[in-house]
Amino acid sequence: MFIRAFCLRKTQILHSSRPQTRYVSIASTAMDAIKTTLAENVGGPSHNLVDAKHQFTLEETPDQSGKVALVTGGSQGIGYGASFTLLQKNLAKLFVLSMSGETMDGAVKDVQEKLGEEAAKKITWLQCDLADWKAVAETSSKIRDQTDRLDILVLNAARGIMTYQLTDDTGVDLHMALNHMGHVVLTSHLLPVLKSTASAGNKVRITVQSSNAHQSAPSDTRFASLDELNRDLGPNGQYGRSKLANLLYARYLARHLTKQNPNILVNATHPGVVETKQSTKDIHEPYPIAGAAMSTLLNPLKKDQWMGAVSTVFAATKVEESGLYICPPAVPEEGSKMAQDEELGEQLMKLTREIVMEKTYSDSKEKGCPFDFY
Repeated sequence: MFIRAFCLRKTQILHSSRPQTRYVSIASTAMDAIKTTLAENVGGPSHNLVDAKHQFTLEETPDQSGKVALVTGGSQGIGYGASFTLLQKNLAKLFVLSMSGETMDGAVKDVQEKLGEEAAKKITWLQCDLADWKAVAETSSKIRDQTDRLDILVLNAARGIMTYQLTDDTGVDLHMALNHMGHVVLTSHLLPVLKSTASAGNKVRITVQSSNAHQSAPSDTRFASLDELNRDLGPNGQYGRSKLANLLYARYLARHLTKQNPNILVNATHPGVVETKQSTKDIHEPYPIAGAAMSTLLNPLKKDQWMGAVSTVFAATKVEESGLYICPPAVPEEGSKMAQDEELGEQLMKLTREIVMEKTYSDSKEKGCPFDFY
């Protein structure tokens, strides 16, 4: 991942059309690329390596008084890092979507001990499997019943680098069904409250957790059909394609949703290599031996959940633009060539609509579900 990110950055720099960039010494260019790659991916003091204009720390998070947020996967890892920070900055209400009640109990206890009982009372946990789109719709309805505003939507939950699997109910690749389509369904159902919050003059921010692993998506990815989605690409390919979809979705919303609602900003993020359940346990499922080595040998280089949450929190609270791909700490990147392909993004969303409507829309249409993307 580090090498791929460095090579991509170096290629972008050397092919720049700006005269002042073309004539920078190769040594200086390479050193800048190395610094930025380290800042975006590894832990320790790496965030200090980038220019001051791209610096951001969790301590700099603006006050969130009066605001309401929703974080998927917000009870552990990067999601919890974001959840805790928002509560620490006086968030009025926090919805957390996750699967494990035990993990959520631990998160609430941690908030109680470190931020106090009043902060813990601001949390509403909703158990939800994002790969179960009917459950996502029902959960969204519960959220709308409990709040008339939503300022921050953090689409963070994900299936990590794991083996190929289809969902039981819809027969769709589990990575795409959970990481991408589940979040699309969730956002679609929350659009009324997001738009009403923005129309009242509030800045609304949506963040989509992508990854530099989007570069692992196969070069022949076209999002042309369900048959294509259901190919077994191997653990890295499955995960990488879903992260490409996350990035394309964020830019799709920026083109369409932000255009119609300028107060709604949508951006994708990359967290870096973070010590989470995905990198310490889930990786053992596809790679029993290599995964064990990776989860151990990479530990000195990994970010903790707090460093891993920096780009997400920046995108959720501070950014003033839409359609960016933000890498740690607050570095805007272009992403891969496919990630910049607007036509590919439009095709992704066309296929997403077709699949979700075919699998679940007939049941929900009678309940008044419009399934609007923007």
